[in-house]
Amino acid sequence: MIIRDARDEELPYIREQRVNSYEEHAQKIPENHWLALKQAISSEADIQQDVERIIAELDGKIVGSVALFPAKTDAYEGLVDELDYPEIRLLAVMPQARGKGVAGALISECIRRTKVKGYQAIGLHTADFMESAMRLYERLGFERLPRFDFEPANDGIIVKAYRLSIK
Repeated sequence: MIIRDARDEELPYIREQRVNSYEEHAQKIPENHWLALKQAISSEADIQQDVERIIAELDGKIVGSVALFPAKTDAYEGLVDELDYPEIRLLAVMPQARGKGVAGALISECIRRTKVKGYQAIGLHTADFMESAMRLYERLGFERLPRFDFEPANDGIIVKAYRLSIK
């Protein structure tokens, strides 16, 4: 597996791949929430200054991606206060590549980059309907931070904040 920075010309493909990767959740949540999520993962939020777009390749194909937002950035377009640590966003792994360590490798790269920059923590947000993602984050040691939770579609679905302390 190769983990590398995404090239600008790959962004349209990566955004499309995100939607395809998240589409399995569309049946689990209200339509308005899916539309809000789809808009968020398709948006150009990932081209804000200093956002690092990272991809995973297997056999020469992009099979996963993630965006690492710098500290004190509006990573959620006004829905969350700016945080004092980097934030993992838009993690997506194609269904056929799941179970091969792609998500873990992308998260590890985000943690490594955060540590190199001297930060003591890294955060992310996820929702209950993303069961496998929550299990992965908790297994990696991420802890809940409810004060940074938010409700993007006013439908009772809470996007939960997590943070990992980095030694």
